[in-house]
Amino acid sequence: MNSPTLPRITVITPSLNQGSFIGQTIDSVLDQSYPDLEYIIIDGGSTDNTLAVLKKYSGRISWVSEEDAGQSNAINKGLRMASGEIITYLNSDDIYHPGALTAVGEFFASHPEVAWLTGRCRIIDICGAEIRRAITLYKNFWLLTNSHRVLQILDFISQPATFWRREVIDEIGEFDEGLEYAMDYDYSLRVGEKFKLRVLHKYLASYRIHPSSKAGGSAHAQFEVDFEIAQRYSSSKLIQNLHNLHNFLIISTYRILLHKYSQRTMIISES
Repeated sequence: MNSPTLPRITVITPSLNQGSFIGQTIDSVLDQSYPDLEYIIIDGGSTDNTLAVLKKYSGRISWVSEEDAGQSNAINKGLRMASGEIITYLNSDDIYHPGALTAVGEFFASHPEVAWLTGRCRIIDICGAEIRRAITLYKNFWLLTNSHRVLQILDFISQPATFWRREVIDEIGEFDEGLEYAMDYDYSLRVGEKFKLRVLHKYLASYRIHPSSKAGGSAHAQFEVDFEIAQRYSSSKLIQNLHNLHNFLIISTYRILLHKYSQRTMIISES
């Protein structure tokens, strides 16, 4: 019996001044050796070494570099250029795991009824070492529920491991360019209102946290936006209160972890 033909996958990478990491991101995409891949990089006019890196991949990727209106605007530019049946975006400091795109392509090919898919995702530091494993396990637990109601309370979907069919993009539309944070959470809630999410319980990607990343900045500001987004999609006071409580507990946990980390760093530096 012949295997189903793998669908064309378009990967979009929004980028701005991530020259230290974007080469690793590109390699993780191209090294997939996926047979029908379109890779588009939308750079926001980087002033570091990003363009020099991009030029090294001439002929293997499509890219533009011009001033834009932020991450969502860059993603939307890529969506308009995309020709793939399956579409996703991967930030310029994140990476795919070996075999990720083949696993995704085979799943979509074997499940034509599936409109969007997410998998597992690790968290890595500036050097690529895995960190925050407890958070990864926490997300993996909620992935088992695959509940849109739970998604309204907490975001268990990892964007680097999430893929959509073109029909989803055509019906749901583009990303909200008014959002600086959590545009992926907003999009997941919009998509989840119309399409059933499927979960591939396999590690597909790693999400990098470093000092210059958004995730390395203010967690409090991100969760404020996260709560505002949740309010858009549920008028239930119970859901909203549970979401707010969850955010409070997560922020408190982050503060405890940061305090312990700073104390350990001080002890090491003084010894």
